[in-house]
Amino acid sequence: MVSVLDHFRAHDPKEGRVTKGKYVVVAAIVLVGYLVLAPGAAQAQSAFAGVVKDSSGAVLPGVTVEASSDVLIEKTRSVVTNGQGQYTIVDLRPGVYSLSFTLPGFSVFKRDGIELPTNFTATINADMKVGALEESVTVSGQSPVVDVQSTARTTVLSRDTLDSIPTGRTIQSVGQLVVGVSLNVPDVGGSRAMQQTYMSVHGLSASQVTTQVDGMMVNGLDGDGAVQNYFNNMMSQEMSYQTAGAGSDVSGGGVRLNMIPKEGGNRFSG
Repeated sequence: MVSVLDHFRAHDPKEGRVTKGKYVVVAAIVLVGYLVLAPGAAQAQSAFAGVVKDSSGAVLPGVTVEASSDVLIEKTRSVVTNGQGQYTIVDLRPGVYSLSFTLPGFSVFKRDGIELPTNFTATINADMKVGALEESVTVSGQSPVVDVQSTARTTVLSRDTLDSIPTGRTIQSVGQLVVGVSLNVPDVGGSRAMQQTYMSVHGLSASQVTTQVDGMMVNGLDGDGAVQNYFNNMMSQEMSYQTAGAGSDVSGGGVRLNMIPKEGGNRFSG
């Protein structure tokens, strides 16, 4: 930004003054840069990871691991296990997934109905057996509930939870449900709905809170970021509150809130 202004001053015949029109040009450059970079910042935060082995316990490199779900725009996303038989599929939206593991000389290993919440890395390991590719082994089991790949402390509130528990229907009043989160003023029955309260954790300032929508930061500009925008409670299919162990992608150590918008479809009716 400074280099651009200096360039304009160096070519301004009026004693280095930057004209209004040139400010408009600079603002346009900044806006275009934001529009280019913003989609990259708004990435989903969930992932799958694990190790693939054969029936003897030896790791299997070169296995194609495919994640399928209707929540993905491309419907499927695939990776290949490395030399240690490990794989990671990142930047996934929360939803219900199916995983398949294929390798020539082995039966296809499948795992269906895996629920992947927000800001969560689900560990799904596979034990493949020798057989033809036409053969498949489908394993049933519960979705992982503990993220063993991360030290972050995250609480995900589903839409069912948001609808069933009486709150003030604001991100702050909902945050009271999370262990460790406190408000500067109690919000009883939504009494503070239009008189905003502040969230804090571990005694940190409310300005340390990071607010995101689908992974994109949307912090308010008032009060050093402590004052947040008002969001429609019904816009989210789930809310993720991270209270410890946040990564370097956030600027503060306070609560990290990520609201995941509801999914639509291609069918119109009415």
